[in-house]
Amino acid sequence: MGRGDGKPEEMPDVKFMREALREARRAYREDEVPVGAVVVKDGQVIARAHNRPLHLHNPAAHAEILALGRAARKLGNYRLGGCTLYVTIEPCVMCVGAIVQARVRRLVMGAEDPKAGACGSALSVLNDAKLNHRVEVERGILTEDCSGILRDFFRQRRRKNRPV
Repeated sequence: MGRGDGKPEEMPDVKFMREALREARRAYREDEVPVGAVVVKDGQVIARAHNRPLHLHNPAAHAEILALGRAARKLGNYRLGGCTLYVTIEPCVMCVGAIVQARVRRLVMGAEDPKAGACGSALSVLNDAKLNHRVEVERGILTEDCSGILRDFFRQRRRKNRPV
């Protein structure tokens, strides 16, 4: 079904991943690792965040943690059943723990993280048989855009730190 402008409507996962990318670009401008996250419930963004560990002096200030916290405050409950978390890169172990504790229904990821990803790339923590909650996972949404912003960020950072 179209939007009336001759263009087909964007699939919801693509639409919300674009919102997460918008957050990642905010992190990039703040010189934080460009990761963005949004929490969606009933087709509406209820929370958004980007990485802020440097600015908040907090190693736990990952985009996922901040977005989940904001969503919990908005809903008045730390359990986020029925919610989908969109994140531009595969979550780390810390973030996977928060996703499980929050009872997020669905996780949609952009880029994989072979160094720290805990959803099957580096480690397989999410949906481990010993955990009491299962999360539906969708991979590879706007992967090139999500990995490209990270590549650009680290390329720029290496250039800055190169001796003259």
